Amino acid sequence: MNRLLLLTGLLLCVLSTSCIPHKDIVYLQEKDMPSDSTQVMVEKQKPYRVQINDILNIRVKALDQETVSIFNPTGEGNLSANSTERAYFDGFTVDMHGNIRVPTLGNINVLGFTCEDIEKLIEEQLLDEQFKETANIFVTVKLAGLRFTVNGEIGSPGTITLFQERVNIFEAVANAGEIPVTGNRREVQIIRQYPQGQKIHTLDLTDIQVMKSPYYYIQPNDIIYVKPLKQKTWGTGTTGRETLTTIISVLGILTTTFLLINRT
Repeated sequence: MNRLLLLTGLLLCVLSTSCIPHKDIVYLQEKDMPSDSTQVMVEKQKPYRVQINDILNIRVKALDQETVSIFNPTGEGNLSANSTERAYFDGFTVDMHGNIRVPTLGNINVLGFTCEDIEKLIEEQLLDEQFKETANIFVTVKLAGLRFTVNGEIGSPGTITLFQERVNIFEAVANAGEIPVTGNRREVQIIRQYPQGQKIHTLDLTDIQVMKSPYYYIQPNDIIYVKPLKQKTWGTGTTGRETLTTIISVLGILTTTFLLINRT
């Protein structure tokens, strides 16, 4: 009987640690902050600088729109159902050398430039080579959607493209189906591309201070990886109800086994 009690005690200790604590699933907790202080300044986002494999949408406008029609996609007013495909075929992809190939202007190196820099660069080339200032050339350059990948312990893993200029980590996670209870919100990894290679950055989404992180806003081509919690691999339950059910089942098996041994 003493052995049964000992095994039961050990089992209860193990299973009591298998539940996922409430603090591990709540976002933006005020850790190490006064209770009356809730204001957190979001990290100022730096202008994005174009990288290899980015796709740019370039539009050129002028007083006589026909003179710049070669720079703009045909049938621009009729947007297709798949905007991602349209952006891929109508956009300008940055090649491995950091160049884009623009009609009549040829190759233009844009690696490390901001969209505003590229606008000025194209405007200057057009005015120098083809148009006069009286043509009122107006160039707009935007990323063809913000494309990122989310995998790991997430509701709907995959590659997502959002057509907006800024996306923070919470918006990215929400668009990927949210992190389930078994996902590790304390160590969400962002794999980011740099000219010299890739780097991994870790964010704690349960801490409100994450809003001050320079990686709070994601960038094109980011890979977001959500690790699973250890409780998932243990298989003892992620909630109090699941754990209690497991405890009762195991205790029932132990009791039955003990009674059968005593009878023999």
